[in-house]
Amino acid sequence: MVKLINALEARTNLGNLLNNVSKNNERYLVNRRGISTAVILSVEDYLKNVVKSPELLVEIQEQAVLKGKNKISDGEIEKEIQTYRKKKKKNG
Repeated sequence: MVKLINALEARTNLGNLLNNVSKNNERYLVNRRGISTAVILSVEDYLKNVVKSPELLVEIQEQAVLKGKNKISDGEIEKEIQTYRKKKKKNG
């Protein structure tokens, strides 16, 4: 089911929306001044319904879920980004 939200609500609640999209497979239609401007949906939903991705890509994603590789926290992501930036800065 698609839920309608306005752009301000999407901006102020983006973290919650992303959680709902990834955990509950929810979809959001974002409106700005009464005009639909964007859709927020999970990558899985996007790949299956919009891109019609190749079988291999779907298989890779499913394997990541089975191995628990899809459960990285925001803190872990931030740590990876910082580590990458430090290495890049050192190497020029």
